[in-house]
Amino acid sequence: MKKLEFKNISMEFPGVRALDDVSFSTEAGKVTALLGENGAGKSTLLKILYGDYKATSGKILFDGQEISFPNPHEAIKSGVSIIYQERQLYLNQTVAENVFAGTLPVNSAGFINYRKMHKMTMEIIEEFGIPVKSTDVVKNLSIAHQQMVEIMKAIIRMLEIVAFDEPTASLTEKEIDKLFEIINKLKQKGIIILYVSHRIKEIFIICDDVVVLKDGKFVDKVNTIDTSEEDLVRKMVGRKLGDVFNTLERNKKLGDTILEAKNITTSKVKNASFDLKKGEILGLFGLVGAGRTELMNAIFGNDKVVSGEIFFEGKKIEIYSPERAIGYGIGFCPEDRKLQAIMPNHSVKHNISIVILKILSRFGFINRRIETRIALENKKKLNIQTSDLNKRIIFLSGGNQQKVIVARWLAANPKVLILDEPTKGIDVGAKSEMYKIICDLAKEDIGIIFISSELPEMIGLCDRILAIKNGEIVGEVLRDEVSEEKLLKYAVL
Repeated sequence: MKKLEFKNISMEFPGVRALDDVSFSTEAGKVTALLGENGAGKSTLLKILYGDYKATSGKILFDGQEISFPNPHEAIKSGVSIIYQERQLYLNQTVAENVFAGTLPVNSAGFINYRKMHKMTMEIIEEFGIPVKSTDVVKNLSIAHQQMVEIMKAIIRMLEIVAFDEPTASLTEKEIDKLFEIINKLKQKGIIILYVSHRIKEIFIICDDVVVLKDGKFVDKVNTIDTSEEDLVRKMVGRKLGDVFNTLERNKKLGDTILEAKNITTSKVKNASFDLKKGEILGLFGLVGAGRTELMNAIFGNDKVVSGEIFFEGKKIEIYSPERAIGYGIGFCPEDRKLQAIMPNHSVKHNISIVILKILSRFGFINRRIETRIALENKKKLNIQTSDLNKRIIFLSGGNQQKVIVARWLAANPKVLILDEPTKGIDVGAKSEMYKIICDLAKEDIGIIFISSELPEMIGLCDRILAIKNGEIVGEVLRDEVSEEKLLKYAVL
């Protein structure tokens, strides 16, 4: 029986040890779950297997032989495939053309053999009972059926190992049942299957055993029949918060309610209600795809609110654009700093002043003196490490770039500040500084909405935490009664 073995896998990025000496194995004909909270190292491990990353140390063995791929293309050629949540398809081409992408069959004259391509595709469709046709154009298929095309791409390439990374995040119950039916057929063919999911109930339906990862380290491997949902949650938690949160000076007196959302519904959020007080740090916790960012996008005017009401300082308001939100005094530091926040080729000063240019301008000219003064004040307040405000922000460290984005909103004198994963991708020292900045802002009566995938900082910082799952707020926990286990139960059970 063929076996896949991970031996002492470590992976280091600048300032981060994503995997730390991880070892475990799985066998042909088994579905092995990789379970852990966000940042546990699951996706990093898959990317090493797939050739996206090269491990810092350690090795992977398949059937006793070491395997290592320079890129995903070589992994696919060797029978290794990963089905990501984000599909990698040619939307304007047919199912058959996608299934055979890169391996199109040709006849003796060197022309594409379309008849053979469609015949082989239909054989797979019929064997696995996939409700599509080989001639269907992929862009016209549902998300679930597009995912099945991804699986067919893997099958046609003599599949040996397949990994599913959060495959059910956007599927209906009926579509999930069909996916599980396909996975079971792959299992019966003796294929090694890795299954990444935050949905513990699914793991007990489809998986034979579970590997639990935590902070990049291997915790345990257990058979699903020998464990329980509660036991798995316990294995995922237990981290010590550390001394850093104990030294923070907190805002001890919260003010009146400044922001209230009632029954907010969007394309991704369902009937969400919450309130935020002046000087409060309100946590919003959920796993990948839970709807945290989507809810905040609705509050900030980035997404259309289908129904529901928003009240600001006791008055009902309409927020249909970020400009409107900014006008009311709401700021938003997005999750992806590089893609959504910084202007990499502009100066630190310009990155800070960009949201207040109208205030700084008169007759079309920017008052550079005031712009510089505001930038200097926030540089000092947030301890931004740069000798020159005219330096391009791209040359700053990740932590200092994040401080610049916070400074951008402070320049606009916000009353509410939404921080989406503000410590993502920054080192430990910068994280500690960011925690202090957040607490200091709360003491200035700014209402903070704090989104994080890291439970320790969520618990260590927040006055109150809302748990969100599948676009719905499913629980609320106060600071004095919070625990990692309690939050994870809300999020995954």
